[in-house]
Amino acid sequence: MPAGIKIGITGLPGAGKTHALRRVIEMLEQDEMVIGGMLTEPIIEKDDRVGFNIIDWMTKEKGIFAHVNIDSNIVVGKYGVDIDILEKIGVNAINHASEEAELIVIDEVGKMEVESILFIEAVRKSMETEKPLILTLHKKSRNPLLQDIRRRDDVRILEVTSINRNLLPHKIIKLLKGELL
Repeated sequence: MPAGIKIGITGLPGAGKTHALRRVIEMLEQDEMVIGGMLTEPIIEKDDRVGFNIIDWMTKEKGIFAHVNIDSNIVVGKYGVDIDILEKIGVNAINHASEEAELIVIDEVGKMEVESILFIEAVRKSMETEKPLILTLHKKSRNPLLQDIRRRDDVRILEVTSINRNLLPHKIIKLLKGELL
């Protein structure tokens, strides 16, 4: 695997960024690759998304970091954001992966997550490692961190759509293996 390859997956909300990332993780874990970092998953109640869990992929520790019922100073859309949970689970997962994993995953660099200075620092630090990295990126955010990531020469940005959702994970695997440069 080429050292330091960085891949950003972007797309509209609901396009399948996390789905594509999870598929890549499944394929690489079949090859016994050690993967670490943070993933988000929606919390669904009665067919409605009411929040998001954050998961440390290596330890499987999980917590609710955004929810319609969280009372917080930070509100994004209809969700109150628990920055403490993001930092306790997500930031620690990114930092641990930067040291211990063969591949770092960060899902997602989005509006809620960039409210944390520690999250921004962890993402920037992981971008400087020689390890391969896959991030999912909010498509329209003008946050300085997202703009910096998009401008980097060493980051390959891929957009997931309903048309390429099932093929994109295979393309990402080929990029990670150096077959599509």
